[in-house]
Amino acid sequence: MKHEIAPQESNRKEAYNLWITSPMPMVTLTKTFDITRIQKIAKQRGVKLNMLLCWCIGKAAAQTEEFYTLPEGGKLFRYDRIAINVIVNNIKGGINSCDIPYTDDLEQFNSSYVTLTSEVKNSCKSIFNEEYMIVGTSAMTATELDSIVNQYTDKFCNPMVMWGRYRKGWFKTTLPISFQFHHVQMDGGHAARFLELLQKSINAL
Repeated sequence: MKHEIAPQESNRKEAYNLWITSPMPMVTLTKTFDITRIQKIAKQRGVKLNMLLCWCIGKAAAQTEEFYTLPEGGKLFRYDRIAINVIVNNIKGGINSCDIPYTDDLEQFNSSYVTLTSEVKNSCKSIFNEEYMIVGTSAMTATELDSIVNQYTDKFCNPMVMWGRYRKGWFKTTLPISFQFHHVQMDGGHAARFLELLQKSINAL
């Protein structure tokens, strides 16, 4: 569920006053992650690496208070649930979006991931869930990327996590990940802590 809250009564009051009318309120941080553990788990269990990474993103976001508040159309909304959006290549050669509800239960998340992305792939129709705070993701694995800066549009203020192809070394696998967020939603310090939590979630899987 989501409900509108009064910006001046929220803990994002100052950020709202500073950034809600900014023409470019998005901030992007990039960090290189050690994904050795989940890369091995994906291979051993026969599950998608992208699914495991999305689950770790959801786990880190769920532990970060600022993710539950989001500016939309000049207003501020509070959510009680998080979902991860993935981009799906459909059978017609195009792409669609798919919102996957986050749950602490990895097996349940994997089941939802497989079921929903398959439905979107075959139907060529996106699945959106407006009652969840959506964390967008985009995996551009056709090449290795150092950093990604997404377009900014006032139609989509949600946080976005993006990456390219992982880099396989002798002893570890690394992946640069870019994280874009709206400055009303969180400050740089909050975003940095989220990235630290993401690495811990990857390590602890």
